[in-house]
Amino acid sequence: MLDRHDPLPGPGGDHRPGPGQAVYGISVAAELAGMGAHSLRLYEQHGLVTPARSTGGTRRYSDDDLARLARIAALAGQGINLAAIARILALEDTNTALADANTALRHSNAALTAERDRLRDTP
Repeated sequence: MLDRHDPLPGPGGDHRPGPGQAVYGISVAAELAGMGAHSLRLYEQHGLVTPARSTGGTRRYSDDDLARLARIAALAGQGINLAAIARILALEDTNTALADANTALRHSNAALTAERDRLRDTP
């Protein structure tokens, strides 16, 4: 049995949270991201990051959120304004979703082709 101070097991049975599991409060997330908490609030206001909320309303950030914050910081460091960063992130998100859908369709197509070929070969 886990002690109340032990972290919950993550994927694969280890004791680290999964990349999408929101576990970091705003001060910890800000420190890990290398920016101030006010920046995280600003980015949330502009829709660049959407942290989960605890039942009490506290922001909770995941490793995925931290990666997104690093991407935001890199773009801002290149002098890109927040509106343009929002558009870039939206396009990147769309591109990722399309690539994932394309991969799923390729796998489905391969399975259907294999089934068709199997049916053709049966007498």
